[in-house]
Amino acid sequence: MQHRSVGATGLKVSRLGLGTMTWGRDTDEHEARDQLVSFVEAGGTLLDTAAGYGDGASEELIGTLVGDVVSRDEVVLATKAGISRRTGERVTDTSRGHLLTNLDASLKRLGVDHVDLWQVHVWTDETPVEETLTALDLAVTSGRASYVGISNYTGWQTAQAATWQRAVPGRATLASTQVEYSLLNRAVEHEVVPAARALGLGVLPWSPLGRGVLTGKYRGGIPSDSRAATDHFGRFVGAYLDDRSRGIVEAVARAADGLGWSPLEVSLVWVRDRPGVTAPIVGARTAAQLKGALGVEELTLPSEIVDALDDVSGD
Repeated sequence: MQHRSVGATGLKVSRLGLGTMTWGRDTDEHEARDQLVSFVEAGGTLLDTAAGYGDGASEELIGTLVGDVVSRDEVVLATKAGISRRTGERVTDTSRGHLLTNLDASLKRLGVDHVDLWQVHVWTDETPVEETLTALDLAVTSGRASYVGISNYTGWQTAQAATWQRAVPGRATLASTQVEYSLLNRAVEHEVVPAARALGLGVLPWSPLGRGVLTGKYRGGIPSDSRAATDHFGRFVGAYLDDRSRGIVEAVARAADGLGWSPLEVSLVWVRDRPGVTAPIVGARTAAQLKGALGVEELTLPSEIVDALDDVSGD
């Protein structure tokens, strides 16, 4: 698998990342093990998690696998802090103290002394951004993180944070921004991606398959074993089961038929090769699903197909 630099840094990662949001909850140890082995054997390195995924269950599962199933130096460990659901409700806290406490807990669960990329999971208005960013500085200077980034920031928030970090020598410059980006959601192209490209941040798209909808699995209804059929993902996926999304999915399916590809391959290659993108984060439910994503390495969309998909999915 080809590797790309993360923004204007020396950090290099595979041009597909492995997402682990469901690990420790919907994805058990055996499935996770199979996924990780397949990913690394295909040349993948970027392993993405977060303290808030399963309230730490994802990190704990990764901690049992890295060093056992794969060696630590075979993966680029990326995690995030700032979102918690321990109270049963989604709670955000990007204060310096909370973030650094989260980081220490993440390192313990992962069984490592540092992560390769540590990201603020979300922007909050309750904490001044300058305070949030000092946590990133401390993470780097203390050796607990090699690189730092942000996630789910708007265009102006991205520009403000990145500029603040560049303003004074010695601050930890931002390496990346992780945002939702797919044929079903191209909102980041208006401001986030241009800001990231101008300020040297690599873009790491999450849900590059439109929360699974772009695979075409929902064209005939909601399968009983799909995420849309679950209580915790039903509304999340359901947001893309509307008329607009159906039109885009049909266009993807037609392109796939013409190329002899799968809808997954068309959708993933499209976002992987967008300007500014470093690596889409693919979260598969099973190792079999992940195998389909790993098969796109040698694929490139013809320019006329790219233009057609841009037209049908644009605002």
